[in-house]
Amino acid sequence: MDKSTATVLVVDDDRSALDILTRLLEKEGFTPVAANSGRRALEILTTQTVDVILLDVMMPEMDGFQVCAELRAQEKTREIPVILVTAKDDMETRLTGMKLGVSEFLAKPINKHDLFARVRAQLHQRDLSQGITQILDQ
Repeated sequence: MDKSTATVLVVDDDRSALDILTRLLEKEGFTPVAANSGRRALEILTTQTVDVILLDVMMPEMDGFQVCAELRAQEKTREIPVILVTAKDDMETRLTGMKLGVSEFLAKPINKHDLFARVRAQLHQRDLSQGITQILDQ
């Protein structure tokens, strides 16, 4: 998929972080969609298709782990690559994320080059998986 047509759902309760990430992605040619809570992200996903999700871990009401568990429980969202964005870059956070099917981790503060590389890598991985599935289904 061409990055200019890739939609990235950015989920973060920190307004400043949300604005920075959406602006960076937009400047790079992606189509960002912003959600300021996990519940809002799940609402958006009922009506909109996204290609990658950038998901903050530490949020009130519903943290990133709970959102990820919900994403993996629903057939419509099960295969969407999730990049967990966290200031808690420790082994426990990574292990919990991996158990929940997180595709990638991105530590705060975010380096824009790392952000773009990880989003592109997840899009590429997803495209390869879809191609293999199509070949096997023939």
